[in-house]
Amino acid sequence: MKAAHIAARIASLLPRTMSTSSPSPSLRALQPPQHKGMTALDRSKFALTIPVLAARVRAGDMGAVRKHDLLRGHIVDIPKIRSITPDADPALRRLLLRVADPAELPEPTRAFLADSGIALEPDSVTLGYEHWTASEILNAVIETKEDEDTPSSFTQTGHIAHVNLREEWLPYKAMIGQVILDKIPSIRTVVNKLSEIHAEYRYFDMEVIAGDEDFVATTSESGCTFTFDFAHVYWNSRLHTEHERLISQFAPGSVVADAMAGVGPFAVPAAKRGAYVLGNDLNPESVRWMRENRVRNKVEERLRVTEADARAFIRGAPAEAWRNPFPRSEPLTTRQREREARRRREAAKEAGVVLPREEKAEEETPKPQTVDHYVMNLPDSALEFLDAYAGSFTPLLDEPGFDAAATTLPLIHCHCFTRFLDLDAATRDINERATAALGHPVTTDMDGYLLHLVRRVAPNKDMYCLTFRLPHDVAYKKIV
Repeated sequence: MKAAHIAARIASLLPRTMSTSSPSPSLRALQPPQHKGMTALDRSKFALTIPVLAARVRAGDMGAVRKHDLLRGHIVDIPKIRSITPDADPALRRLLLRVADPAELPEPTRAFLADSGIALEPDSVTLGYEHWTASEILNAVIETKEDEDTPSSFTQTGHIAHVNLREEWLPYKAMIGQVILDKIPSIRTVVNKLSEIHAEYRYFDMEVIAGDEDFVATTSESGCTFTFDFAHVYWNSRLHTEHERLISQFAPGSVVADAMAGVGPFAVPAAKRGAYVLGNDLNPESVRWMRENRVRNKVEERLRVTEADARAFIRGAPAEAWRNPFPRSEPLTTRQREREARRRREAAKEAGVVLPREEKAEEETPKPQTVDHYVMNLPDSALEFLDAYAGSFTPLLDEPGFDAAATTLPLIHCHCFTRFLDLDAATRDINERATAALGHPVTTDMDGYLLHLVRRVAPNKDMYCLTFRLPHDVAYKKIV
């Protein structure tokens, strides 16, 4: 086991107030017994007995002795291990110390114990399976190279833990799943992502490696509750920060067109915070659960759900918003509006985004509306759909009351992957691909441009969100 991992283990076992002191030699190398190659979990194999000293203290003096400064950092303090135990003499109690030999104690501590008439005797504590973390158990059984970690990390969605196991870890998959179940009480199902991916709907097949075969999960994010079938839709809990970043930019009363909405991680919270949302997805299961989550979060009036190809949705969203405007629903309270505005400003400042000045919401009957934001959250292929914006606003030129000169065109937020890890190279790569699909130059100096690094998804793969305002020449391109 690596030295850094040992140090981290000691810090996790001992309280913060003790971890600042030098650990006793007998506890410096805590690790479970090694059983490399074990594939069927045997919890009894992870018991470890550690020699310690017991200070025999009069029962009435125990409180004062235990709190004495000279014993600070020298008393056993491990979860689920009692530091005070009975003694054969009913008048005494045994205070367990973190050393096996009196010589390991500082001289002033030994003198204090001797002057107090406190005798020291050999004793021991036993750590069992319940004392070790999932990482330590798996380190003890799985063969790894010096610079490798064991597969103890996972993503939790509701009651489901999702792991990505490399091929060499597959013989241990049942054990890995069971250890995660044992160590995380809120987990009931552990799944491993398989290599097969559903080409049309972009979700991964998976297998249950431990626990219940129950894929319907409920989780909370951005102040909303989401329920969905994890086996048939795409959901990534690691994107919650990105969801919040974008949602913060959608002003109350604005119209958001979410072309690849999934079960609604952008659409539902945006609607709950006062935006009007057109939420679309091609996957019938995603659409089913987005409708469910719309009801669950009470945003039926602000979230309109469709099931269509993303290109068709992008082309049709401007006409849908104009011809079939959302009815004005009950406005947010003053306190809710102030809280939401503050949250939007803070998130925008952190992301380096300049928000437009908000105008006071109007209380009136429905009137034609225009799309303010497009969201394209399908990073594997979203850039390819930019061609759908060509002429998307052209049909509105024939609509009564529509004024192209007075209309602010929407911001497009398009998620994508790149193999280039350097920012300049990534910018060139993403801009070139966006330009090719959009049929118009995408450059860093265009209105609303921002290239935001979302996260590293693999050692040689980053996820970005490209934002720019839809160019006039593209939006009003003549439709042949």
